[in-house]
Amino acid sequence: MGTPLSDEALDTIFRTARTYNGYHDKPVSEEQLHEIWELMKMGPTSANMLPARLVWCTTDEAKERLAQYAMPANADKIKAAPVTVIIGMDTNFHELLPELFPHDQSAKHWFADDAFREKNAFRNSSLQGAYFIIAARAIGLDTGPMSGFNNDAVDGDFFADTPHIKSNFIATLGYGDPATIFDRSPRPAFERFNTVL
Repeated sequence: MGTPLSDEALDTIFRTARTYNGYHDKPVSEEQLHEIWELMKMGPTSANMLPARLVWCTTDEAKERLAQYAMPANADKIKAAPVTVIIGMDTNFHELLPELFPHDQSAKHWFADDAFREKNAFRNSSLQGAYFIIAARAIGLDTGPMSGFNNDAVDGDFFADTPHIKSNFIATLGYGDPATIFDRSPRPAFERFNTVL
């Protein structure tokens, strides 16, 4: 049985955490990228499929390359952030299940259907994207997850040699500048969006 997190920790990852549109001019180290991965990989996915494949754009060249496929407002955010991450999904994740889910060597065959496999890759890489956000916040960084880009173009450029990997979403990463955030958007009470049976 786990120990409940402190209010300070809950604020850091949920209650006072925000989505940032810009960052302070402070670098993010490669060690921090590894630290994020070491945390986010521990989050649950179906049959431990771990379909997320991350591309960390840390250089101006890589960010410019990615920004050309985004809507103008997002392109500016991508280029200005210390790091921008492509959260991709491997639709051939099943090939690794004998290694990643050793409890049942038949698991690879559960996902023989292409459409079913892609649906699972999308769902579980989205989960891993959420773990990415929480992990980044947990180590003192901020994120700016976004859609608003041409997935096909990003896939054709960044995943040209691995067509079974497709982009899910993009997130900027760094030390958030509070001047770049909007007022908190509504978060409805439990009774509005929840049903207890």
